[in-house]
Amino acid sequence: MTRTDGFEDDDFWTGFYDFLFPEQRFAQAEELLATSPLLSFPPGSRTLDLCCGPGVFTVPLARRGLEVTGVDRSPAMLEKARKSCEAAGVEARFVRADALHHVEAGAYDVVLNMFTSFGYFEDPDDNARVLRNMHDCLVPGGRLVLDVAGKEILARRVTPPKVVRRGEDLLVQTDTVLDDWARLRSDWVLVRGDRVDRAGLVWFVYSAVELREMAEEAGFGEVEVFGGFDGRPYDQEAERLVLRAVRKG
Repeated sequence: MTRTDGFEDDDFWTGFYDFLFPEQRFAQAEELLATSPLLSFPPGSRTLDLCCGPGVFTVPLARRGLEVTGVDRSPAMLEKARKSCEAAGVEARFVRADALHHVEAGAYDVVLNMFTSFGYFEDPDDNARVLRNMHDCLVPGGRLVLDVAGKEILARRVTPPKVVRRGEDLLVQTDTVLDDWARLRSDWVLVRGDRVDRAGLVWFVYSAVELREMAEEAGFGEVEVFGGFDGRPYDQEAERLVLRAVRKG
């Protein structure tokens, strides 16, 4: 039995990879980039895929003619992203860096942070700093798209343990609300034959109002919130909390 705690542990990303990044997730990214009005960018746009993981969005972005840089702190995930690019016959730049410290001032037209890759630092000021880093990476008029599971959505979905099966492997996920809904903890138990692995993640969860205020405090303007990548309203039918904002000129 092994246990990993926190998103900083590379063993977590490799050990739980099949559940974190199933093939459906890659197919979903391709579909979103083909159909979403929120993810339509001019060819050649310099794009930062922050917390890119194994290149779920990096590859299809590059395939659409964008100039993509994938940034992640996990060497294992970056290696998978590089191999995915090679297999797809596309080019992308990759940087191993922590989102807390990565700033390339005015280097990008677009910054993407997808699939709830935001809010994992213990200090809430650090999460605010990551948002400021995203702002500083953009040129004036550059656009941010930030996708998370909103607090309002999670409140509908935090239920008894979830069970997911992939072939013979079984994952049990238990979610616990912390600090009056400021944070959420997910505990995972993965059973592979006689082997049992455990992992835990704790992250800050944000309502639409909270995330909007953070973006404005980070210097963004034209802040908009949507309930999905199709541009639907953020209401009781919302599937995601997608924030779009612009760096002021």
